[in-house]
Amino acid sequence: KFSALQDDLEQLIESRSCGPILIRLSWHDAGVFSAGPLKGGCPNAAMRFTDGGEGAFDANAGLPSLALKLLEPITLKYCPDFISHADLWTLAANVAIRVMGGPVIPTRFGRQDAQSSKESVESQVGRLPDGDKGVSHLREIFVPKGFDDKDIVALSGAHTVGQCHLAFSGFEGQWTKNRNTFDNSYFKNLLTKKYTAEKTSKGCPQHREADGTIMLISDLALLEDPSFKTHVERYAADQDAFFNDFKSAWMRLQELGCPNLRTEF
Repeated sequence: KFSALQDDLEQLIESRSCGPILIRLSWHDAGVFSAGPLKGGCPNAAMRFTDGGEGAFDANAGLPSLALKLLEPITLKYCPDFISHADLWTLAANVAIRVMGGPVIPTRFGRQDAQSSKESVESQVGRLPDGDKGVSHLREIFVPKGFDDKDIVALSGAHTVGQCHLAFSGFEGQWTKNRNTFDNSYFKNLLTKKYTAEKTSKGCPQHREADGTIMLISDLALLEDPSFKTHVERYAADQDAFFNDFKSAWMRLQELGCPNLRTEF
């Protein structure tokens, strides 16, 4: 049955080109964790509930309505009897990364699902990054999760897929020409393209290249800090190095706040 689940996920991702939003779903489910001044949070699929909590966060706009709608046939078939919602979201993201050409990422299992929106963290503030902020903000968000500069740059590389939707984030555009190909194009673009500051029709600041691709302030911050930039240059030159470091950081991200996960399904 597990291989059938993986087949169903592959078919969904290939037929609907929805890999990027499934990656975002997993990232925002797990990424609320913090062990700094703010405490708690873990991947528990609390976004299933939209009466409050994580399902109503501005940062998660589009995830309950789009990502969960796309996953719904698979969810109804397998959850919660065969696999938890939180484990399904984790697995779906990892299948998406592989299908789009990225690294093969092992998934461990045993995440417990939230039973109501009350099991959400209190706010996205200080837990999920803002696209219109820079170097210090990235460290403020990611260091309390246990990530260093290399991890921050590697995880930012997920912007090699997907796009910003004006209605959801206020930003608009895609970072790379091929938004369904997981490679190191994001880092190559950062180093080689010239971006011009603009504001979207929602008033959000971003930067656009002549070919239509974009970078956010949080992306360009990776060039401003010497420590960050070292990793940008390394990943632009060596896709395998990016894949290896991304895989390491991404697995840790997906397991934040979840002890005792098991390797075997």
